[in-house]
Amino acid sequence: MPNEPPYHYSPSELRAGMGPRRLAERELLDCHPHGRAWRAGGHLIRQLVLAVLVFVLVTATTIVHADEWTGFSPPAGPYVGAGWGRFDLHLRNLNDVGTAVTDIFHSGDDAWKAYVGFRFAPFLAVEAAYVDFGHPNDHFTTFGSRGLYHVSMTGFSPTVIGTIPLGPVEVFGKVGYYFYDVTTRVDFNSGPFIESRHSRSDFLYGGGLGVTLIRHLFLRAEYERVDLHNATNSDVFWLSPSWRF
Repeated sequence: MPNEPPYHYSPSELRAGMGPRRLAERELLDCHPHGRAWRAGGHLIRQLVLAVLVFVLVTATTIVHADEWTGFSPPAGPYVGAGWGRFDLHLRNLNDVGTAVTDIFHSGDDAWKAYVGFRFAPFLAVEAAYVDFGHPNDHFTTFGSRGLYHVSMTGFSPTVIGTIPLGPVEVFGKVGYYFYDVTTRVDFNSGPFIESRHSRSDFLYGGGLGVTLIRHLFLRAEYERVDLHNATNSDVFWLSPSWRF
């Protein structure tokens, strides 16, 4: 029987990762029990590195041109802002749906928030934010079964912020509470699913760096840790611009 001629992959197929070597690597990664976690971790790292590089570039440019300003941001008054971030859910169990697990993967998703605040002085402010932590989901293993869990959280977060101004750059810390609604759903490979909804409040704290871009436009990079019920040590990285009046 004559041999079939070898198939030659086009440049576009090779760039898309359809070559035999890339396909084999992808199959091996999917078969590994922690493959999804590795891919998610790599995606998070790339996003964080990009966000940090952008923030550092903006900060350096602002400091270089600081002598061209007419002044720093207003020392007191209201402000509004929004933030984009990456939330990492450190789920320890699925007690909310009455399911005992033997192994569970941490998961994450994109998060966003919108907030208003008031600065009483350059050193002290209060802030209220609506926060959506997205829809983290991943696999779990229980006795004799496997499945997929889905978690969604939205809520309100009042915080107190203390700041150390250093010219156009500010170092800050924050403490507060997260009042939220959480929905947890588990889908078993065998077919049935279970879902639960709860309203809770948990402590959060964090800090970061901020820089005044122009007199009223402020940008901050921040880290927050939220001690969620059944998911302590969950955290989120934010990149948040705001407008100070």
